Amino acid sequence: MKIQQALISVSDKTGVLEFAQGLAAQGVKLLSTGGTAKMLRDAGLAVTEIGDYTGFPEMLDGRVKTLHPKVHGGILARRDLAEHMATIEAHGIPTIDLVCVNLYPFAATIAKSGVTLADAIENIDIGGPAMVRSSAKNYAGVAIVTDPADYQPLLDEMKANGGALQLGTRFGLAKKAFTHTARYDSMIANWLTGLDDGAEAQPEAAAPVPSVFPAKLQLAFDRVETLRYGENSHQQAAFYRDTTALPGSIAAYTQLQGKELSYNNIADSDAAWECVKAFDVPACVIIKHANPCGVAIDGTLLGAYEKAFKTDSTSAFGGIIAFNDEVGLDVVDAMNARKHFVEVLIAPSFTVEARAALASKQNLRVLVVPLGRDLNKLELKRVGGGLLVQTADDFTAQASGLKVVTKVQPTEQQIEDLLFAERVAKFVKSNAIVFCGGGMTLGVGAGQMSRVDSTKIASIKAQNAGLELKGSVVASDAFFPFRDGLDVLAEAGAVAVIQPGGSMRDEEVIAAADEHGIAMVFTGARHFRH
Repeated sequence: MKIQQALISVSDKTGVLEFAQGLAAQGVKLLSTGGTAKMLRDAGLAVTEIGDYTGFPEMLDGRVKTLHPKVHGGILARRDLAEHMATIEAHGIPTIDLVCVNLYPFAATIAKSGVTLADAIENIDIGGPAMVRSSAKNYAGVAIVTDPADYQPLLDEMKANGGALQLGTRFGLAKKAFTHTARYDSMIANWLTGLDDGAEAQPEAAAPVPSVFPAKLQLAFDRVETLRYGENSHQQAAFYRDTTALPGSIAAYTQLQGKELSYNNIADSDAAWECVKAFDVPACVIIKHANPCGVAIDGTLLGAYEKAFKTDSTSAFGGIIAFNDEVGLDVVDAMNARKHFVEVLIAPSFTVEARAALASKQNLRVLVVPLGRDLNKLELKRVGGGLLVQTADDFTAQASGLKVVTKVQPTEQQIEDLLFAERVAKFVKSNAIVFCGGGMTLGVGAGQMSRVDSTKIASIKAQNAGLELKGSVVASDAFFPFRDGLDVLAEAGAVAVIQPGGSMRDEEVIAAADEHGIAMVFTGARHFRH
């Protein structure tokens, strides 16, 4: 299908002048609206403004521009139906073969501080989506362009085909176009349904911040890749990226080398990355089956790695490692020296020397992820027939907020270790017990049905690694329901505990701590992780 007439009406004018020039150079007649028409005309292009084309001026402050039979008739008429073609010819309506539209900047408008409901409403596009949907519906005869990234490829295809675009190209553009309008409408729906009842009564006042949980939740994700299989080999899987994903999330990864990522690789990489981002000093996190098996901080990444590896060198084999700073050759050499097999290695950047040393490990997946400190806005979990949605667990205990509940007061060093342990426990599957000391994990008990069992496992892990628990501190992700867990950690040698508190038997647990001479602090916030 040869392109003979195009309608261009865009809010985002990135690259549109060059696109219009490319169309004109191939003999395409140009129609346009308002500011876009002026820009094209000022650049010396012959362009017909839409009001002159339809015989009706833009009206109602621009609310009505292209909503006219001469526009939509030229778009929607089926070229393969003689009746359609005869009808538009009888009414003097030429065909429009290409429509280039992007929509009013609703997202940018609502992102502004103090935006009013009236401002938001005026930035809801009507004519644009109508043209996009009309064009996409009639992809058999019309090319609909909504993405500036498509401008040059389309010009190249037209040039190679005598001004024509292939059916497959037009169908691909139509799919993209329907996605474009669906997401636009979803964004509007999420924002409006998030407003409290009564907001409509004061449209000129600053709109209240919409609820995090709109009454009707619309989600948008782009498929990044189809995976070889899911959690198990008999399951199918794919990885989708949230269209609103923050730059610091694992979805923003760039893979430098290695095999393609698996379902489990991505899940574990996310756990490692979210944990390592929680620290402001050089840190290393080693993840196995979604749980940290070693976490440490130090003055250098090498020191952090050495300490994290000591926690559980057996589990570290085949794990995922994340660092929160640039990885140098010293870290890679240390991994190679102990023949540490790693599935995925993640960092904000790698030195040239480190990349060269890693290049020989062809199967090792090496990811670069920008170090963003913001947590994901919402966490989603699919359940049968529904979706659980919650805000991220962004609570991190601070020394000033700790409540000492025992006779023994923790030392400054113990408080530092307790805060480190609490930060790690947040990323361990419940029930979580984490022994720490000297800026590293010493034993991790994860995912048990009984907290006392998690305590015993964490102690056993430390013993298996040959790590001394005497003088260590312990973090519990939730309160101790009975004193038995505290008795186990005291027997192991712990001297201080951090926990949220709130149990019916808090007094019993505190009394046990006093009996053992252990310092205990409450944070007031638990960190269940299921």
